[in-house]
Amino acid sequence: MRHFGHIAPSVRGDLFFQQPCTFDAGAPARVLSAALGATLYSPATRPRLADDVIKQAARGVVSMVLCLEDSIDDSEVAGAEENLVGQFTELDARGGELPLLFIRVREPHQITDLVRRLGDSARLLSGFVLPKFTQERGVPFMEALTKAESDGGRRLFAMPVLESPELLHLETRREVLQKIATTVGAYRDRILALRLGVTDFCSAYGLRRAPDMTAYDVRIVGDVIADVVNVLGRADGTGFTITGPVWEYFRLQERMFKPQLRRSPFLEGRAEELRTALIEHDLDGLLREIELDRANGLLGKTCIHPSHVAPVHALSVVSHEEFSDAQDILRPESGGGGVLRSAYTNKMNEVKPHRAWAERTLQRAEVFGVAREDVGFVELLAASLAE
Repeated sequence: MRHFGHIAPSVRGDLFFQQPCTFDAGAPARVLSAALGATLYSPATRPRLADDVIKQAARGVVSMVLCLEDSIDDSEVAGAEENLVGQFTELDARGGELPLLFIRVREPHQITDLVRRLGDSARLLSGFVLPKFTQERGVPFMEALTKAESDGGRRLFAMPVLESPELLHLETRREVLQKIATTVGAYRDRILALRLGVTDFCSAYGLRRAPDMTAYDVRIVGDVIADVVNVLGRADGTGFTITGPVWEYFRLQERMFKPQLRRSPFLEGRAEELRTALIEHDLDGLLREIELDRANGLLGKTCIHPSHVAPVHALSVVSHEEFSDAQDILRPESGGGGVLRSAYTNKMNEVKPHRAWAERTLQRAEVFGVAREDVGFVELLAASLAE
């Protein structure tokens, strides 16, 4: 698979200075963690789940979470597990390219039980999402994952969700974060990414952000994100990929744009028209939040609606200017430090302070590609939606 792989090769050639790389579920963890992109969640109760997975893969979705936790009622869990087993069996029989598939469980015993029940179709599974992760809850989850991996004979990743009230509350946050850091550090090879449960954070105080506000505008939430990145997102080799929080609003209907987008991948001057339409349909807040995610050290995003996927991926592409700066900073002859004028002559690149940023930028460029000089977000989004 590859990001923007659903776009015709000729169009991709017009969009990208450097094409996104191809990868599969067996790729190194560093590639997969950067490539998660917009991770689309779907309730495990959906009767046509296999069709949904195949459909979303054809539309550019690279990672999906099939949820047995908060998205379904407590009384539906047993039926949802049975449905998952049947849907995985169907996906295995149909073959074809699939996204990275994860199951969000409620309790540790579900991990080993589901891997056993999935049988041969477990080879389609990349791992599990672990809710309300703390040291106390996390260790049993990770032990179950290790056992399931051993029993099944294949690699499985964990994506812990940081969303417990103890992490939110100021008086317990420091200790909880330190214990989480110890736990995930002990299982570093199996932690693909850490996810943020911002909806649960807001719930603890009866809050809900409006569509014109980002998670960072809710100060309590913004403070927690900053502390999580501070402890768990460091660029010194101890940190992990931390993904952006969910965006709850989805009034945009993509079919509104498709007739005009099919005429041209670059809209033939209609860029401002699309930009205005996105703002009018409550995605202005999403676009601002994605930008703030990256500015605050997050990569990828939890998504609960397909219309969010294309904007997340379009804003994940590395601009030609960013790529040029990163390459200059990491040139062998720059290893001793110093300051360089950027090739775009609009900034100074300090070799030592900007090295970690440059390394992360080239990692993102590997999986999302580098846009041509004259290609921006709107052109990338338009091409994605036109397919």
